[in-house]
Amino acid sequence: MPRLFAASLPPDSSRCRLPRRLPAPATTARATPGSQSELMIRPLPSPWHTHFDQLVRTARCNLLLASPYIARPAIHRLLHNLPSREAPTLNVHVLTDLAVPSLVEGSIEPAALIDLLDALPRSTVTLVPRLHAKVYLADTSAAIVTSANLTRAGLLHNQEYGVLLQDPPLVRTVRADLEAYARLGNVVSRARLQAIKIAAEEMQQTRSRLMTSARATLRREFESRVEHATTEVLHAQAEGRTTNSIFCETILYLLERHGPLATRELHPLLQAIHPDLCDDSMDRVIAGVHFGKLWKHYVRNAQQFLKRRGLITFDGHRWRLSPHHS
Repeated sequence: MPRLFAASLPPDSSRCRLPRRLPAPATTARATPGSQSELMIRPLPSPWHTHFDQLVRTARCNLLLASPYIARPAIHRLLHNLPSREAPTLNVHVLTDLAVPSLVEGSIEPAALIDLLDALPRSTVTLVPRLHAKVYLADTSAAIVTSANLTRAGLLHNQEYGVLLQDPPLVRTVRADLEAYARLGNVVSRARLQAIKIAAEEMQQTRSRLMTSARATLRREFESRVEHATTEVLHAQAEGRTTNSIFCETILYLLERHGPLATRELHPLLQAIHPDLCDDSMDRVIAGVHFGKLWKHYVRNAQQFLKRRGLITFDGHRWRLSPHHS
């Protein structure tokens, strides 16, 4: 699906020089020895960190990393394993969810993302609300789909499980799906990440004090810190975009994924992807993007905009992609 509005996805990796095949995990599926299925898809139990390291080393043009939790030790491990000759030109695209509860707990570390942006000039961070996938891809040659987050515990300590994919058509499909997720999100600047980092640290400090005090003033301060951090994350979602562009992209994505949909069927799907934009309990404007009670009005505007552009049609019951849409 082409993006109608500003995009920052890494360039296509299909023209990259394919690296040598990753080494097999210690455990493999019970397939016929030497069979194609055994070579292309392998189970990946813990410990799996050596396979992550090798995946990073094989990347030549693009490294795509999706994880809701990201910590500095894992990012530093990634940077350590990048071949020095590839680092200046390697496109590294990170998808994550800067959810406020995760920021409070320290599960997602904005400092880790800042370290990545500082170390690699061609790196990009995209905020994808409600992202739960943990997928790591090197070009179109290999992908790891796993339960493990990009943290020290996920790489080294937890009992995780996943699969290593080395079938290029399948890897391309996984990459295309993740890039479709990315189009639902927004690229986050280093400056915005720094603001979120400071807001997260203030929340954590206030919570620590709150844990040792029952004072109402501290509770109010903590709530204020949470509100400030929430505003910073909403800025990250909205910056450089409009309410209309966000809903247009998401409507096209949903119609492509689900086929024709009535408006009443679109609403809960949109709300699941953009819970902050479609929050019936609040009404605020952040960076020109409307969050809250009027969201169905903006969905209707987006539907009409796409219809006028000839990208979707309406038969009186359901919306569908135009035959000319590609």
